Amino acid sequence: QVQLVESGGGSVQSGGSLRLSCAASGFSYMEYYISWFRQAPGKEREWVGGFDSAGRGRVADSVKGRFTISRDNAKNTLYLQMNSLKPEDTAMYYCAARPSGSAIYRIWGQGTQVTVSS
Repeated sequence: QVQLVESGGGSVQSGGSLRLSCAASGFSYMEYYISWFRQAPGKEREWVGGFDSAGRGRVADSVKGRFTISRDNAKNTLYLQMNSLKPEDTAMYYCAARPSGSAIYRIWGQGTQVTVSS
């Protein structure tokens, strides 16, 4: 079964940290680009970070310096380390995968909620 499963969300106070995990199964992890997205209520979905074709981890400017992305290829797992969290980081976080050569993310996880209180 092709799926992505996120975990690690929760509620923290401003300035706190969380590490999200995205476990991939049922497809060739290395043949897909996997990224993190987030969506807050009433807002558009936002790309948070992912790996480019050269295997370099990149994050959005809005989280640069606070979030880092990493992966464990042996575990088919992508991570999002979130430090210095702010209330505006509150959102549902999703990981998604697109096949190399395609711009469309076809596989989505169920999401994990991150809530940051001030």
